[in-house]
Amino acid sequence: MLEVVRIPVLNDNYVWLLHDDASGQTVVVDPAVAEPVLEAAAMRGWTIDQIWNTHWHGDHVGGNAAIKAAAKAWGGCIITGPAAEAGKIGTLDRTVGEGDSVRIGDHVATVMAVPAHTAGHIAYHLAEDHIVFVGDTLFAMGCGRLFEGTAAQMFANMARLAALPDDTIVYCAHEYTLSNGRFALGVEPDNVALARRVAAVEAARARGEATVPTSIGQERATNIFMRAVDVAQLAARRAAKDAA
Repeated sequence: MLEVVRIPVLNDNYVWLLHDDASGQTVVVDPAVAEPVLEAAAMRGWTIDQIWNTHWHGDHVGGNAAIKAAAKAWGGCIITGPAAEAGKIGTLDRTVGEGDSVRIGDHVATVMAVPAHTAGHIAYHLAEDHIVFVGDTLFAMGCGRLFEGTAAQMFANMARLAALPDDTIVYCAHEYTLSNGRFALGVEPDNVALARRVAAVEAARARGEATVPTSIGQERATNIFMRAVDVAQLAARRAAKDAA
């Protein structure tokens, strides 16, 4: 079994620690900063062996160098990230793209190319563990802004992720759920599952609780970008959300 630990950092970012007890290995996914990540690992007696980056933005790679420097004390760590963005992530040791794989112990993650938020954005799908780390491509009831890609690319990403099993746990990198849900409800006011979810999220946030991870099943029912019927509808919804 893999253990996943959520580490809240900065304003609304989440860094994920992935630990395999059988091998003793630990992976950090998208470390925005280093110190809280190193502290969380040390509290559990874990040493960080790998970093997996999904894309080049600073709030996903900002902790790479400091974690790598600290890891020299226990033999070092390997930093993996998207080959298409290697020029923007100077700390990478290994570059990967569509169909490549990375491992933590005996657990294999397949790399999925999901460009749109950035041109070379990737996700890490551990199919046997029903886990996917999606960076800023898919959010709880939302999707990433189209900074370097197109609505057509994001529509394809949503379809591809929607095809994963419903019980796949989705680890995204931001706590955007409440604003996403309120916007979504304005688009699909008659979606009963969405209304119920937004109410639950409002209550959770009022208690100071995190609302991610989510699941593919939840997103299929309540994510207006995953539910878009065509590229034009997704583009219109994304533009409206950007302007909201």
